[in-house]
Amino acid sequence: MADDFHKPTQYSGDKFDTYEGGEDPAQILRVAHDTAHALVNRARETDDPAVIERLVAYTDANGIDALAELWARSSPRSLPGALWRIYLLRVVIRQDAAGTSYLFQRGTEVLTTIDAAVAGAPMPAGPDEITQLADQILRGLFRGDFAIALDRAASFSRILAAGCTSIADDSESINPDRATELTTRAARLAQTAEELTAAARLHRSGNLE
Repeated sequence: MADDFHKPTQYSGDKFDTYEGGEDPAQILRVAHDTAHALVNRARETDDPAVIERLVAYTDANGIDALAELWARSSPRSLPGALWRIYLLRVVIRQDAAGTSYLFQRGTEVLTTIDAAVAGAPMPAGPDEITQLADQILRGLFRGDFAIALDRAASFSRILAAGCTSIADDSESINPDRATELTTRAARLAQTAEELTAAARLHRSGNLE
């Protein structure tokens, strides 16, 4: 499977080939938008489930660097910006599925919102379930309702943020450095959740470019 999907150009025409390294900010933005739209359009036009699975698992075989070059500098309220955040979230989850599942479980225990239902994770959610959920969310961008997939990722991020905050509170007196690290992580996850929610609203109004 990895050998079949070693070049991004296979699924977005020649758009990826136009990326030249970032000398022109306007060109970077154009390429980011072009490649993001080409990728999503290609996925939604195909009837081959193997194509979708290769797109979902792209960073497993190729790493995150290529996508970072293409999309990381895009506005969070844009298609490439939203795609970048969900791919990055998936990478972070897979790097530490056990730790992520612990944060997620704690978050569901302290949150009183409907985020757990929106995210759609089984309870309890262990490392395997969390990893599968990340794939389901990304797969939903390509095959399901795009805005719902963004909402699910936003809820997932909010739950993780709540888990980080709760564990940081527990750690404050015995490990202040760890508490600070978790608090910083919680703030980043909460910001990501807000950005993905905003992207979902833009998509529903037809304005996610």
